[in-house]
Amino acid sequence: MDFLKLPQRTTGDRTFGLTSIIDFGTPIGELTNILEDYHPFIDIAKIGIGSAYITPNLQKKIDLYKAYNIKPYCGGTLFEKCYSQNKIPEFLQCLRNLGIQWVEVSNGTIEIPLVQRLDLIQKIKKDFNVIAEVGSKDGDKELSISQWKKEMQLLLEAGSEYVITEGRDSGSAGIYSSNGAVKSNLIRELIKDIDHKRIIFEAPTPKHQMYFINEIGANVNLGNVKLNDVLVLEAQRCGLRSETFFLEDSEWKLPL
Repeated sequence: MDFLKLPQRTTGDRTFGLTSIIDFGTPIGELTNILEDYHPFIDIAKIGIGSAYITPNLQKKIDLYKAYNIKPYCGGTLFEKCYSQNKIPEFLQCLRNLGIQWVEVSNGTIEIPLVQRLDLIQKIKKDFNVIAEVGSKDGDKELSISQWKKEMQLLLEAGSEYVITEGRDSGSAGIYSSNGAVKSNLIRELIKDIDHKRIIFEAPTPKHQMYFINEIGANVNLGNVKLNDVLVLEAQRCGLRSETFFLEDSEWKLPL
C-alpha cells in the first residue's frame, strides 16, 4: 500500500530513527523467519545481557544479522563482566574474531568510574564503534538531571557514536520509575541540550515507545525493542495506531 500521507521515515543505513532490538536467545531458525520479513525495520541487534558468551551458533547469528545489514553487538552486562575480571583485551579480540564492530560501554550493574569509561572509549573507538550507556539497573540509584547531562555529553565527546539511556528490558529503572512511569521531566531536559539523534532511549514496551514517538517524533531512536514488536513499533512510528494517530505536523517531517 502506498497512498496515505504518513510521517516521513528515515530508511536504508539510518543514522537516526533507529530501532534497536534485544535478542534474548532467539533460535536461528526463528530468527531467520523474522528477519526475512521484518529486517527493513531493524537497525541494531543487542544480544541481551551476557548471553552472547553462551549462545549456541553465535557466529551464525552474527552473520545472519550482518547479512541483513543489521549491526549486532553484545549487551553491556558482558562488557562489565569482562571489566570486573580484567578481561577487556580478550573480550575485544573475541569481538574481532566474530566480526562484531560495535561495543557497548556501560556501568549498569557495577560501578565503573566515569573517568575510566571515558579512557576506555578513547582506546576502543580506534577499532570499534562505541555505544555508551548511562544510568543504573538499580532503581534505588538516582542520578540528578545535571549528572545525566554531564555523563552523556562527556561520553559523546570521548567518541561514542550514541548514548543509551538505561531502562532495562522491564522498563523499571533509569529513565523509568519502579512502576514503569517515564520520568518525563528528565527526558525533556535531556533533549534540550543533547542532540536526540544521538540518544537511544530504551523503550521495551509499546506504552514506552508511544511516549517517545509522541514526545520526540517518528524518527526517535528506540532500544530494547522485542523482536516480535518491531512491526507494531513501525506502525506506531507511521501514525497507524490510535495513540500516535494525530502526530503534529512538525512531527511528520524529518528533523533537521
